[in-house]
Amino acid sequence: MLTVGLDVGSTTVKAAVAADGATRWKDYQRHNTKQAETVLSFLQCLESDCGLTPGRDRVYVTGSGGGVLAPLLGGRFIQEVVAVSAAVEKLHPDVNFVSEIGGEDMKTLFFSTTGNGKSKQVYMQSACSGGTGTFIEKTARKLQVPGERLAQMEYIGVTLHKVSAKCGIFAEADANSLVKSGVPVEEIMASLFEAVVYQNLATLTKGNTPLPKALLLGGPNLFFKGLQQAWQHHLRKLWAERHVALPDSGTPLSLIEVPTDALYYGCLGCIAIGEDEEQALGVYAGRDKLSWWIAEGQWEVKAKTGTRGLLRDEKEFEEFLSKYGGPRAEKVSDDRASASHEPTPVLVGCDVGSTTAKAVVLSTGKELLSSCYVPSNGNPIEDLKAIVRKIREAGFESIAAVAITGYGKDLLTDIVGADVAVVETVAHATGALHFFPDADVICDVGGCDVKIMILRQGTVSDFRLNSQCSSGNGAFLQGVAERYGISLEEYADHAFRAQSIPSLAMGCGVFLQSDIVSQQRKGWSAEEIMAGLASVLPLNVWVYAGQLQNLAAAGHKFVLQGGTHRNLAVVKAQVDFIRDKVPDAEIVVHPYPGEAGAIGAALCAGEWTAQGRPSRFRGYDAIESLVYTSTTNEHTTCKWCPVNCKRTFIDVRLRGGRGREWSKVALPEGWERVISGNSCPKGLLEDANEMRGVKARLEELKNVYPNIADMVRHGAFRRTHSAA
Repeated sequence: MLTVGLDVGSTTVKAAVAADGATRWKDYQRHNTKQAETVLSFLQCLESDCGLTPGRDRVYVTGSGGGVLAPLLGGRFIQEVVAVSAAVEKLHPDVNFVSEIGGEDMKTLFFSTTGNGKSKQVYMQSACSGGTGTFIEKTARKLQVPGERLAQMEYIGVTLHKVSAKCGIFAEADANSLVKSGVPVEEIMASLFEAVVYQNLATLTKGNTPLPKALLLGGPNLFFKGLQQAWQHHLRKLWAERHVALPDSGTPLSLIEVPTDALYYGCLGCIAIGEDEEQALGVYAGRDKLSWWIAEGQWEVKAKTGTRGLLRDEKEFEEFLSKYGGPRAEKVSDDRASASHEPTPVLVGCDVGSTTAKAVVLSTGKELLSSCYVPSNGNPIEDLKAIVRKIREAGFESIAAVAITGYGKDLLTDIVGADVAVVETVAHATGALHFFPDADVICDVGGCDVKIMILRQGTVSDFRLNSQCSSGNGAFLQGVAERYGISLEEYADHAFRAQSIPSLAMGCGVFLQSDIVSQQRKGWSAEEIMAGLASVLPLNVWVYAGQLQNLAAAGHKFVLQGGTHRNLAVVKAQVDFIRDKVPDAEIVVHPYPGEAGAIGAALCAGEWTAQGRPSRFRGYDAIESLVYTSTTNEHTTCKWCPVNCKRTFIDVRLRGGRGREWSKVALPEGWERVISGNSCPKGLLEDANEMRGVKARLEELKNVYPNIADMVRHGAFRRTHSAA
């Protein structure tokens, strides 16, 4: 007789088969939200390869998705903590602490000896993505780190940076800041390993001390070498700080074990429980009911609990495509741009964002000549090199002026020799008004932020900015699509296929992520969840991020821009939402949605040339040959306040660089320093001597340009003496 242990998790399905007390077969697969289909595939394999027989053999099921599927198989459902505990108690009776990190959740188990054996305490977290495998993989994808390299990345001996450990969204924001600061990928990933371990120890231990021997379970603990090293470092440090008596036998390192079967402890626990129960429990009923559920049952449930898809019918789809999906203004090709051999001066606008870098070239008459769009490589200087290289390849040799905007503007303005550094809201508003001068509302949804600008008479009268939460931005949609193995370019095609969609919660990206996992357990497919995300995005943009309860009061003409609005599923959801609130609204999509900020920057560069000023642009060769170093250590830490920001000094070799011989991190002449990682303007100053110099210059400016209002205020109440 065979006993099967099935672990239907949030990202993978694992299975193990045992007979006569020995494990004969095991495997795991990513299910990409198709939990039932993956389980059916496993059962077909088990029947053909292992001889799994209905009515004879038994099936025990655990995991977040097991509760729905177990009754369809005739199997017995085991709560996952119970299953893991059973495996640990059988295979490792000497273990006192267990950490299991999964794709979407994490748990810790504390075992303590009592008079009757061992008692256990369990702490589990499944509502936040911080500290889980999915969070690590999502950040690695953003940094373009392949899985093989991620698995071998080190923690020991790598410089660490501050990454929030209390929330996955905040940790992602910190990782973005490190990327913008030019911190090497190896240091960012090591810092994430640090944050994951810290969150597990700080959040899930609840004040308890993890005692040796410790056991690390789950895919991330098994596959990521750096994460194992972080656990080893912190557990040994904790034992030393709390004076934990270690066993005489073995070293502290040997008291932290990662078993080769770390993925399968839920399955092995199911089998262990099954061996001690009556043989009449959990008898396998075959695949028929599961097949029915996949073909019919889940669709009946979806029809009752979900809502209709993004499209009512084919006619509506055709009408939508005729207005929003037809040929928009095409991106000017490099071939066309380079057709003219005359060195006519041009305006260049660069938008260096968190997920992409964009650049456009305008004629001095404000005609778009060329544009380029490259994904971020995790280093703003390298991103800058890539887009400048493309401009040069397009044949533009004479640069009249350069303007830069986006997250990377503060870091890159002096390095590129930009003439104008443009605030993002100004750049995006300028880029929209150039094409739609009568716009009332501009909605810009980028990779990591959401900007809403309300205009009156062609100027911004109010704006809303949300850059702290991933809810409603393009990176969140992209991350979910990539988890399902779907490229961002194919997102809309998949989302439009959904006939019905789940109702997802508006608001915090963490809770939305938890809601997605919950809907996966109910059988909603990747296409349906992606359509649901597109449908809830307008709520997150306008209500959650923008705090606009009365959309009609904002205006009549709405402009949608930002790279996220390249996604037609998002555009369809936005149009439906706005029309529901403002029936007579005019809704247009920017002809170059991703490049709108860069276009606005280039237009601002035109204002520079209108004043007759020469460009400060350093030239293609100078930028291509940039040499730079990044330093983050105890000497770069800011000491101006108790926050102690762990800054990064990015030193770039530039002609005419003044150097900083006086600095604790000395810099010779011919180099310039850019400071990043600071949370306030004071962090741009290294020490007290530099601060005194800044204050002296401010006093000089006050003497030249006195504050008249301040003088009047003091003079109004000054006592005067009348003549006797």
